[in-house]
Amino acid sequence: MSRIDYQSLLDNALKSVVKDALIHAQFNGLGDGTHFFITFKTRDAGVVLPDFLRMRYPDIMTIVLQYSYNNLNVSDKEFGVQLTFDGRPFFIRVPFSALVEFKDPSVDFMLSFHHKSAQAAADNDMELPLDERPGSVPDAGRVVSLDEFRKNRR
Repeated sequence: MSRIDYQSLLDNALKSVVKDALIHAQFNGLGDGTHFFITFKTRDAGVVLPDFLRMRYPDIMTIVLQYSYNNLNVSDKEFGVQLTFDGRPFFIRVPFSALVEFKDPSVDFMLSFHHKSAQAAADNDMELPLDERPGSVPDAGRVVSLDEFRKNRR
């Protein structure tokens, strides 16, 4: 019998809070100092953003929705928005599954999500080399003393 993945259930429920907040912003705008910081994994499936941004932010990126955003569109599985980068408008799309964090500092509200990826699971299954296992003695040839780089203070 399989176990219930409560963390996944909780993350999905909390992502619906993000979706509802974005839908509110889509139809009513953001007022009274409200602004969203949205952090997401840039390489997750379904994320659409310009190549120069993917190169600049190869793992995670945070966008801010406050004053200058356009065409916010929210669906059940993702949201898209037009933001300005380097003085030019670009449309980005972010699936809710790629979310890492959502903040609204105007009301001191924050949600963090547990992000599971195939690569992270594969990395956890890999065994550490003998010299990197907890409790092992490091190879003396790999230890660097910072004293070699400090200037004499005489």
